[in-house]
Amino acid sequence: MFSRTSPSTGPASPEVTGFYDPATGSIMYVAADPATKKAALIDVVLDFDPAHGRTRTDSAQEVLDFVAAQGLTVEWILDTHPHADHMMASAWLKDQTGAPNAIGEKTRDIAALWAEFYNLPDAFDVDRDFDRLFADGDSFALGGLEVRVMLHPGHTLGSISYVIGDAAFVHDTLMHVDSGTSRADFPGGSSKDLWDSLQSILSLPDDTRLFVGHDYPPVGDRKDPAWEATVARHKAANKHLGGGTAEAAFRKLRDDRDATLKLPDRMLYALQVNLRGGRLATPEADGHSYFKIPANKF
Repeated sequence: MFSRTSPSTGPASPEVTGFYDPATGSIMYVAADPATKKAALIDVVLDFDPAHGRTRTDSAQEVLDFVAAQGLTVEWILDTHPHADHMMASAWLKDQTGAPNAIGEKTRDIAALWAEFYNLPDAFDVDRDFDRLFADGDSFALGGLEVRVMLHPGHTLGSISYVIGDAAFVHDTLMHVDSGTSRADFPGGSSKDLWDSLQSILSLPDDTRLFVGHDYPPVGDRKDPAWEATVARHKAANKHLGGGTAEAAFRKLRDDRDATLKLPDRMLYALQVNLRGGRLATPEADGHSYFKIPANKF
């Protein structure tokens, strides 16, 4: 798995290592306090083979192997939102490490929305399956570092960013500078909300390192995945926002592009798992868990 480390820039700055999952274009992160060796695992993937309905933990295990090799202790398992394009490894990581898992409090609203789509009124209990549900403005400690939570809806109605010193994990809002921004057409999403969230992110200090949720190379002449750029660089050169793009122009570009996109091939599988914190449905009498896929709803 392709990985890259962004070093700490000083006492209040985390070291950040990103791991690229080529199957889904997702980036998983280990954010570590160099002074205490405490780490947070952010948006780690539970591998899934849609053709066979099979899950694996290879990617998550690779992240844990890195943590062990670096002498880190996992203090938090964090997700930014219930992902539509991959399953989250949150529950498995919690079992392996004993660390608490967390997500945004508006995941409750996302769960209510999708319980209707799946016709599973009692399937999702977010308060049961996550140890912390963060609100906008909450803060918590990662070793000696402070982590600040910012609500950034648009891609989903409950997406949150984690800001740790000069590093911000901004999930499916921005993409890399040469790719632009993320889609806003999923249920509960909105290009208006996404615009407002992007402006909030770009109001962070110019030297803030922004770590995005996805990349899909090749892009132009670039062959390798990329996921880090500063606020200043996005303001100057982001494909969808750079140079002072107006809100109306951005929203038209985003809405027009979103109208051409297909649903991710893992979406209807992934959300029913992610809204359980990365757990499959309760096994039935034969000992197997089953997916429920709505027909002709999308």
